[in-house]
Amino acid sequence: MQVIETLSEGLRRAFTIVLPGADIETRRSERLAELGRTINLPGFRPGKVPPVIVRRRFGSAVTAEVLESSMTEAVDDVIRERGLRPAMQPKIDLTDKEAVAKADASPAPDIELKVEVELLPEITVPDFATLELSRLKAEVSDEAVDKALSNLALRNRSFEDITEEELGGRGAEPGEFAVVDYVGRADGEEFPGGKGAEVPVEIGGEGFIPGFSEQIAGIRPGEQRTIQVTFPADYGSEKLAGKTAEFDITCKAIRRAITPVIDDTFAEKLSFEDLSELKGFIRSQIQREYDALSRQRLKRDLLDKLSAMVSFELPPTLVDGEFNQIWARIEADRKADRLDAEDKAKDEETLRREYRAIAERRVRLGLLLAEVARLNEIAITQDELGRAMRAEAGRYPGQEQQVLEFFRKTPQAIDTLRGPILEDKTVDFIVGKAKVADRVVAPEELSREPEETAPAPAALAAEAAPVPAEPAP
Repeated sequence: MQVIETLSEGLRRAFTIVLPGADIETRRSERLAELGRTINLPGFRPGKVPPVIVRRRFGSAVTAEVLESSMTEAVDDVIRERGLRPAMQPKIDLTDKEAVAKADASPAPDIELKVEVELLPEITVPDFATLELSRLKAEVSDEAVDKALSNLALRNRSFEDITEEELGGRGAEPGEFAVVDYVGRADGEEFPGGKGAEVPVEIGGEGFIPGFSEQIAGIRPGEQRTIQVTFPADYGSEKLAGKTAEFDITCKAIRRAITPVIDDTFAEKLSFEDLSELKGFIRSQIQREYDALSRQRLKRDLLDKLSAMVSFELPPTLVDGEFNQIWARIEADRKADRLDAEDKAKDEETLRREYRAIAERRVRLGLLLAEVARLNEIAITQDELGRAMRAEAGRYPGQEQQVLEFFRKTPQAIDTLRGPILEDKTVDFIVGKAKVADRVVAPEELSREPEETAPAPAALAAEAAPVPAEPAP
């Protein structure tokens, strides 16, 4: 095999590789002989098919198979012998587009390949012991537990009809529920979702189009009303957003909500031993939420500092791929009018420049974390992968087994779980080496964007470094 390096520029390498026709002929003959010993053809005993017939029937397919394997092995050999670390799959082109057809001839001609490969950069991993990080911590207050308990009691309310005798001729008052049938029309025509039967509407409550519940205040059982409301400009349906609709309403009943007393009996109905156990469960749930926010802030602090500590050349194709994914979301948000006000005010050139900088940052951090994982042999265990699959399946109640079966049958789907696991383990490794100072703060500060690191583009706020599923070879 002849190899000539034709390009060595930055992270780009290119080679011309010539595969000797004699080698291709030898491999093809060996493969055809193997087929002749194993195939069954009508009119011939097993293993006794004449070579000329085997070649006539299977020659082209075997030639294509041998060419593909020979090219792949040749490229792999070049990469291994020269100690190269590709950032992605090499690009392989046949110089002669008719090479496959010519290779069917005997003897086979030499085959020339053009190979382009983009390399991973050399990365100098910084000394993580010099990192100084601040970990914000919040404690769950009794007031937070009591508020969560109150919300839980509201979600477990029961309802009872208010009798006509109790009403004494009055209509529905704030805090009570009018049970109504309604039919909505926009531009004189009914619209999808605009009809309901025996729907409880809280007078003065939220959840309906602004002005809906307010206009049925005082309605009595059996009463009919026609009201007009205007859908919000940002309403989910473009056909209804900002439009005025008319609703014909018939009141069927007035109900009151009965909120349960928060005591041991309430806790027992929720399968807890007593109120104390329920409070402990709620406190632990809130604490987990606080801890998750704390980790997000710590990770953001870490990524900001790492980004400032390292600088190396980035593989252009990786940056282009990351930018294209980001820009596709920006285009979708712009089409759906979901861009934030700051981005809306910028021209496309500015937006592209800012989001390309985000793409470069993500690729840089992803490569750095991948290198840290490789050098420190941070890997993913089967138990960790299994827990991730079960957690993903838990997002689809009632379909858990189907999701797990999907993962078992679709290895590439499992690969989507590997990156986040490896990222978390690598982040934990670096945090363990750094100087971390804990600081107790109010819960509200955990979710507040730090002014000194808040970027202009909104997409960076939920940044996750794109760590490869496994450390780079």
